[in-house]
Amino acid sequence: MSEPQGAGTGEGSTQRLPVVERGTGPDTAPPPDEQGPGAPDAPAVGRAGRFWSARRVPAGIVALLLLLLAGAFLYDVVAVRAGRAALGWRQDLARQLAERPVDDTWVQVGAGVAAALGLWLLVLALTPGLRRLLPMRRTHPGVRAGLHRNAAATVLRDRAMEVSGVQSARVRMRRRRARVRAQSHFRELDDVRADLDGVLDDAVRGLGLARPPAVSLRVKRPGRKG
Repeated sequence: MSEPQGAGTGEGSTQRLPVVERGTGPDTAPPPDEQGPGAPDAPAVGRAGRFWSARRVPAGIVALLLLLLAGAFLYDVVAVRAGRAALGWRQDLARQLAERPVDDTWVQVGAGVAAALGLWLLVLALTPGLRRLLPMRRTHPGVRAGLHRNAAATVLRDRAMEVSGVQSARVRMRRRRARVRAQSHFRELDDVRADLDGVLDDAVRGLGLARPPAVSLRVKRPGRKG
């Protein structure tokens, strides 16, 4: 294609920009919404459970405490076997355990602390953790993906801001529910709410979560300044 001479020079001249069109050749990949297995509406191929936390900090603390306690007791036992007297703290501990009754206040306090610590460790061992990471639907065998709550909330907020009449929007994402609070400075609230319902439902489905959260929506007018 030829262009008039002098095009692109001088004021008021225009320049033709390249245009990208959807091709139909064998090397052209279909858009993501038409790729099938990778699309948000593709059928799940496996159970998408929650991600388990490594819990390195609690495990490190427990391991360090057990190491120190076991080391202290081992040193004292070896010292006694070598003919030396037991350490004073172990003698005091043995005497206190032998003399104090079960209903003593300090005994009950110590038992309560030990029970609470054990319950905390059991909860950490039996629960997956990583509550801020939402599991996504598995569409490929052997592949797992997750979406952070803040990222999901940002997507919903951006989609809500695209609705005509919405001045501001706040989203609080939970595992089971997404709370959306929007302010509309023009248009009827019922119309804005209806548009938001449709947009947010599409946005939640587009996230591809294994358990899409229910959307709790509230629309109101902005407060008067002053």
